[in-house]
Amino acid sequence: MTTYKDTPERYGPITRFLHWGMAVLFAAQFASAAAHWALPRENALRETLWSYHVTLGVTLFILVFLRGIWGLLNIPSRPPHSGAMGQAAVAGHVALYALMILVPSVRLLAAAGGERGLTYLGLTIFPPRETEIAWTQVPAEWHGEMGWILALLILGHIAMATIWHHLINRDGVLKRMAG
Repeated sequence: MTTYKDTPERYGPITRFLHWGMAVLFAAQFASAAAHWALPRENALRETLWSYHVTLGVTLFILVFLRGIWGLLNIPSRPPHSGAMGQAAVAGHVALYALMILVPSVRLLAAAGGERGLTYLGLTIFPPRETEIAWTQVPAEWHGEMGWILALLILGHIAMATIWHHLINRDGVLKRMAG
């Protein structure tokens, strides 16, 4: 019988779907940010990719919470992280989740106090304000920098999965996440 929960032998289909689905969305999100930064203002590709940035960001923010809750519910079923590398893995995952929450949170705060507001999939989340609330904009000044730090952590996550777990340790972690 197939279980939807994680086991010590493999991650369940919900965990795998959230992991790989979010990986694809993060790749698209970082591509939109890179195009916005690297291409000239009137570039069609830059504008097309950037037009999805907010929608992808809010979607990822929602998925991070769902994945976090699902992951916490599955902790007892997962293999333990032992030793120094296990502690490093836990610290790395905590840092990833902290930034996956913090990066969009500062933009959502800015939108809540901003003159443009925020709509998501046609729904008004924060209506535009006539006057901007200045303090809500200050943390958002670090949104881009924190986003690139998150991208570096994600690259480190990928490197650890492929180099450490798959090539050096050969412990099957990558296979368990791939299904």
